[in-house]
Amino acid sequence: MSTTTYVTRTAAGALAALLLVAGCSSKAKESDGDGDKAGAGGVKTGEGVSGKTITLGALTDMTGVYATLGKSVTQAQQLYVKQLNAAGGVCGYKVALSVRDHGYDPQKAVSGYTELEPKVLGFAQFIGSPFVAAVKQRIDGQDKALVLPQAWSSALLGSPYIRVIGSTYDVETINAVDFLIKEKGIRKGDRIGHVYFEGDYGESALVGSKHIAKEAGLTVVEQKIKPTDNDMTAQVTALKQAGVKAVVISAGPRQAASLVGVAAASGFDVPVIGNNSAFAPQLLATQAGPALMKNYYVASPSLPIGADTPQARKLVADYRAAYPDDALDNGIVAGWTAASAFGEALKKACANKDLTRQGVDKALLSIDSYDIGFGTTQNFTDPASPSSRESVILQPAKNATGGMKVVREAGASEEAQAFTPGA
Repeated sequence: MSTTTYVTRTAAGALAALLLVAGCSSKAKESDGDGDKAGAGGVKTGEGVSGKTITLGALTDMTGVYATLGKSVTQAQQLYVKQLNAAGGVCGYKVALSVRDHGYDPQKAVSGYTELEPKVLGFAQFIGSPFVAAVKQRIDGQDKALVLPQAWSSALLGSPYIRVIGSTYDVETINAVDFLIKEKGIRKGDRIGHVYFEGDYGESALVGSKHIAKEAGLTVVEQKIKPTDNDMTAQVTALKQAGVKAVVISAGPRQAASLVGVAAASGFDVPVIGNNSAFAPQLLATQAGPALMKNYYVASPSLPIGADTPQARKLVADYRAAYPDDALDNGIVAGWTAASAFGEALKKACANKDLTRQGVDKALLSIDSYDIGFGTTQNFTDPASPSSRESVILQPAKNATGGMKVVREAGASEEAQAFTPGA
């Protein structure tokens, strides 16, 4: 979620190369169990466990379109690991986080995965739905390393090793449009716009908007964009001419700010709602700030960092103490949630005396009611379903901690509950 200039590589040749590399392994894999070894106390270990250390991977974006998100997610996870180790670690092991920045570049994302995979037990972070999808076949087939991504595409469902935390983009978008219908006056016969990134993220969200539009008698006016498209003037013009009454945006923070700002400047006064990765609180200090606070909403898989819960207040205090010069945002919640879930799986695997990749994965799949105090409960037992179907609706607010306030508490619409993601 950076406002710095960035150009991501999306050429067909680069993506073709990425998919080709994704189909190849960086090393020959031994048959299941051959690499397992007995550690202290009879605990089985394997890849990523060496000496007195359990190493987890983090494939992040520190320099690309989601740089703000990547920084917050990573620092929250480093804070979690520090606190976990201070409390004694897991099974006598300290936990380490090995971080690589892919800059939201597909080739760097895959090469980073290829480099880290043999060295880590699993991944507590992997930003970018298209990049996770590109290595999904490897993860499921030969690597079998648990991945808890900061990515919510329905294309990632079905894997016992890649577990989406929270609602997938299609489900989240259904809840977002349900909010527009129930709270913003959208009704049968209306047109709604949908501006979305090409690729797994945007197209997964589009499935959701089309589904609820069909159920509610709406028409979706599509506007596909690339991550390099930062000026939304053409999209606003097209949607205004089409007579849409509201807009969904499944893109990055910069695109959302441009869309809302251009709409306000042209007198196009309609509500806009984005997916969870389409906002950064730093945008409130830009010219688009007033328009964002008036007309913009965000569907989120959890309460914001500024939520009034004991867990949120403690996380805010701990994060501020660790990173006093950095802003608070919901990337902190996403990073902390994933690290905490991975930590919970490690603890259960330790109790089962099996800290191999398959032992940790089995442990996560046994967790059916996990709540760290941010409004939603996660159920990891069914790989074919997201861990939650609920969304919290947020609104930018300059005076709120983390720049977001709650306008609708966590809930799943009837359409979201009945929907089959990825069908």
